[in-house]
Amino acid sequence: MPPANQEPSTNPPSHIDLFTIPQSFLLQIGTASILLLLITGKTTVRALESIGEASEELFRGDRLPILDFPEERETNQT
Repeated sequence: MPPANQEPSTNPPSHIDLFTIPQSFLLQIGTASILLLLITGKTTVRALESIGEASEELFRGDRLPILDFPEERETNQT
């Protein structure tokens, strides 16, 4: 057990309070970053949708060449 008549610590107080950031500034930075994240997400979704639509146009049937398939009679005979 420590002695009951111990002297208080003589360490100087830390000066961390000088470097505190105001809460309003933290709120502004947090709000701006979330808004930027939402805008970036919406823009990314729109870009991916347009890329998907463009790739669909590549594979549409009217742009592909017409292939000559054998008649059913020819396939049944072999």
